Amino acid sequence: MSKRPEWLDNAVFYEIYPQSFKDTDGDGIGNINGITEKLPYIKELGCTAIWINPCFESPFGDAGYDVSDYCKVAPRYGTNDDLVNLFHEAHRLGLHVLLDLVPGHTSWEHPWFKESMKAERNEFTDRYIWTDSIWEEPAGYGSLRGISDRDGSCAVNFFTHQPALNYGFYKPDRPWQQSMDSAGAIATREALKDIMRFWLSRGCDGFRVDMAGSLVKNDENGRGTIALWQNIRAFLEKEFPEAAMVSEWGEPYQSLAGGFHMDFLLHFGTSHYNDLFRCEKPFFEGNGDASEFVAKYTDSYGRSKGKGLICIPSGNHDMDRLARHIHGDNQKLAFAFLLSMPGAPYIYYGDEIGMNYVEGLTSVEGGYGRTGSRSPMQWDDSVNAGFSTAPADQLYIPMDPDPNRPTVQAQLGDKASLLNEIKKLISLRQANKPLQSLGKIEFICNGAAGKPLAYTRSLNGELIFVAINPGGDSAEISINGTFKEVIYRFGTGADLHDKKCIIHAGSAVFVTLS
Repeated sequence: MSKRPEWLDNAVFYEIYPQSFKDTDGDGIGNINGITEKLPYIKELGCTAIWINPCFESPFGDAGYDVSDYCKVAPRYGTNDDLVNLFHEAHRLGLHVLLDLVPGHTSWEHPWFKESMKAERNEFTDRYIWTDSIWEEPAGYGSLRGISDRDGSCAVNFFTHQPALNYGFYKPDRPWQQSMDSAGAIATREALKDIMRFWLSRGCDGFRVDMAGSLVKNDENGRGTIALWQNIRAFLEKEFPEAAMVSEWGEPYQSLAGGFHMDFLLHFGTSHYNDLFRCEKPFFEGNGDASEFVAKYTDSYGRSKGKGLICIPSGNHDMDRLARHIHGDNQKLAFAFLLSMPGAPYIYYGDEIGMNYVEGLTSVEGGYGRTGSRSPMQWDDSVNAGFSTAPADQLYIPMDPDPNRPTVQAQLGDKASLLNEIKKLISLRQANKPLQSLGKIEFICNGAAGKPLAYTRSLNGELIFVAINPGGDSAEISINGTFKEVIYRFGTGADLHDKKCIIHAGSAVFVTLS
């Protein structure tokens, strides 16, 4: 891992899905100026940085993750100048901005791909992964076939319209598989640097990198992809040493070795992240088991040498809303956990007010089952909940029709609201360095079925005990140390005795220790 920008040490991120956040021109789609308008709200919430999902030119077959021009803001969101102005306004308020970088594929409408399809050899012939024959598909990947005069099949990532960019194969085993040091793979890598250079030079503070661990193919233990990112890290250290890099990788010991500063625990794979939030019996709904999550987290934390840079989000644009599975005050307990763990917490827009997953929506721009988690932000009780002045039938995604849908306006005025509890928790995190990104963690109770979660956070001799019990019964936890001061209590809290904490049902407590 490279030298870390200091602002990451106490960062709390807010993820913004730009098309659903705030519309300032009445076309039913959120835009860059809408984000700029709401920066003071994000700062008031206590967040220190934002991550904006892709806002670049795209045919929007996958909501912008199918990029057709990496260096141009999509016209529906505004202009490059609008985005640069957002950077300036965010910095004026003390906020940082990460853009979403999609390095693994483009749209099939990208000029690179159109050139790559041509039978005549050109600069972009090897920009994507092509077989040598239309009759051979790239094993293990979907493909585009019979779409041009070029003889070959092109590998795709995820959707059919997302051709995979060529960063080479760690172990080529077919004639058409180029090595990592081939001219085509190197050209792709250098083009990626140019994209990063373009936005960093205009005020962007760094990137969240989509599918960061999947670029090099046939990649044994991620070694090729780690080497690729180490090369990019060397470029950043030379030209943009303050750029922050956060990976969607899911294996921190690999991503940190590649030069990333932080890595996400993913909602798929082996993380057991959704044992806590989205499964048949979620831990934070009071009837689940967190022990496998704790085991995997502890392993990842140890393998990353305790850097404490594993990010845990409340949710994101790819998964169910938190409120679909965690209800009522249990959401507050979930945020007590999220905002007291190492690494930078990420709040998905609207989760801070408990926005609902909107059921039964027709897919919008490749959302499919994810569409219900991408509905417009609910600001107030005006038309379209303050998101847009457009007619309701022209909104990018329909509003939540629930007459009791939560809004920022209503929750700001309610001292007992989820929003105000989250503000309190962020303020507490910022006031206590052991609770921030770099504070060490040691689990005391692993949240096995019927048991609470309990852990200590420590930094520079300061020690804080955290206990969270979403279950229906009180539980006893033994500790090493002496309780000093309760700095946070939710529900009925806990009874504290010498070396023993009895955490009550539906409660949380943070206590300083000596």
